[in-house]
Amino acid sequence: RDHRTTHRPAKAIPMEGYTNISGVGRLGKNMLKTDIIHYLDQCELSLDDVKIDYNKGFYPMGALLKFPSVESFEAALRQTIQGRMYRLERVSPDVWEHKISLNGKAVLLQGVPRSAQADDIERFLCGTNYEPPPFENFVRAGVPEPVRMVLVKFGSRTDATNAFIAKSKGFCLNSPVTMRVIQ
Repeated sequence: RDHRTTHRPAKAIPMEGYTNISGVGRLGKNMLKTDIIHYLDQCELSLDDVKIDYNKGFYPMGALLKFPSVESFEAALRQTIQGRMYRLERVSPDVWEHKISLNGKAVLLQGVPRSAQADDIERFLCGTNYEPPPFENFVRAGVPEPVRMVLVKFGSRTDATNAFIAKSKGFCLNSPVTMRVIQ
């Protein structure tokens, strides 16, 4: 028998960590990527390392995070344990890859009249650099009647933010329309 020790490579430690961060219930509806980055200020995250996970009504349910190193991930664990507002759960890199992120280049119009056509929405958005129709339409339950929502995409974050600033709380067919930038 050969008594020489054979060198076995240790399991490769991933240099990145993928997690889902969620709150007690869900994240606030106006939660931004920058809010998460500032909360986890010791973790060296960038805007590209955060993807907000929305439900069908575009309310944030959590966020997928990609940590640049194991140390960064461990710092996030320490911070979330101390703060107790959020919890981290490991996810596979596949979850990260399959999650589509709008990266702040889309705006959700809420309260659009059900009778509004694409040209009415275009008229409402006049003066902004939106991408041409078709727009994505959704209806969610509301009181006293369902609320129509329209997702409008823009070429850049700046265009989406400018549209939000200029048009939020405007009127489409005499109905007030609120807007949210979708991260």
